[in-house]
Amino acid sequence: MSELILKNGRLITGEPCELTLCDGKIIQVARFIESNGRKTIDLQGKYLSAGWIDDHVHCYEKMKLYYDYPDEIGVSKGVTSVIDAGTTGAENIDDFYQIARKKKTNVFALLNISKCGIVAQNELADLSKIQEAKITQALKDYPDFIVGIKARMSQSVVGENGLTPLELAKKIQADNGQLPLMVHIGSAPPTLSKVLDTMKAGDVLTHCFNGKENGILDASTDQLKGFVWKAYQKGIIFDIGHGTDSFNFRVAEIALKEGMKACSISTDIYVRNRSNGPVFDLATTMEKLHAIGYSWKEILMKVTAAPAKNFHLTTKGQLHPGFDADITVFELINEDKKLTDSNGLTRVTHQQIKPIKTIIGGVVYDN
Repeated sequence: MSELILKNGRLITGEPCELTLCDGKIIQVARFIESNGRKTIDLQGKYLSAGWIDDHVHCYEKMKLYYDYPDEIGVSKGVTSVIDAGTTGAENIDDFYQIARKKKTNVFALLNISKCGIVAQNELADLSKIQEAKITQALKDYPDFIVGIKARMSQSVVGENGLTPLELAKKIQADNGQLPLMVHIGSAPPTLSKVLDTMKAGDVLTHCFNGKENGILDASTDQLKGFVWKAYQKGIIFDIGHGTDSFNFRVAEIALKEGMKACSISTDIYVRNRSNGPVFDLATTMEKLHAIGYSWKEILMKVTAAPAKNFHLTTKGQLHPGFDADITVFELINEDKKLTDSNGLTRVTHQQIKPIKTIIGGVVYDN
């Protein structure tokens, strides 16, 4: 395969950055690269970063409750990789894999600990659906596709089972080499304190800034709950997971004021909250974090290097030789835009981030 040179790009710091891509990999990174007659794309001063990764989406298109289409939320939105967060379980992961491998966007999966995935809201209310042997086999069958497991720990999902599904998830995790685990939080029971007590360093807590009573904020004091700080400090990964009902500006702002930032930024996107809001796409979620005070530099890290590390995507998330040629080219537009969270609260960003090109495995797609 011939080499491709990306000329006249710049990093978010303003530093010039040019890349040479070949055979799906980055082979050179420098301030200036001589083209020497090789195929060249002039980025005309636009920004570039490692390809954006959305580590919480729902994109198995055959589901009815939560579903979307990988390329509609991925390549067309500046996102080079998506991780489906538990839409499928051991009994339908094969079909999802067969569909996903035909997409332009890199698609990975977190396997729901329920064998059937999210076919209904209460997939963990019946413990007989949690079958470790089937999960272990699926992990063996799709080692490059399944990057972890998912347990949704809210009352509407677990029914009367309380903390038991999470305890079973932790056993499955331990029995399979401490693979990544993402835990969804919502309404109690189980209580957030019990969920966090069960989780360990490296586990991912998604929906970290939801506005629910069982969330991280003590409404009586407008401060973060003490046990939440202990969980954060012991290394539990706090992930945005915006979703239809799981991101609240005030909670995120109070957390930031107290010194707690999300570790990674994701959308929990599916077709309804993409089409009707409040999510729309990863860029909009990134704008929301910028509107409350996160810098673009740290936001970009939280959609590249951070999710790649959390889910062991060892060749993604960085602009270095040997890494995959997954790159997002974007611009910053100084124009006001009203943003709405999951609870109807609004903020205004004065600077928008707009993907221009999405490069996946060295193949260039215009946005």
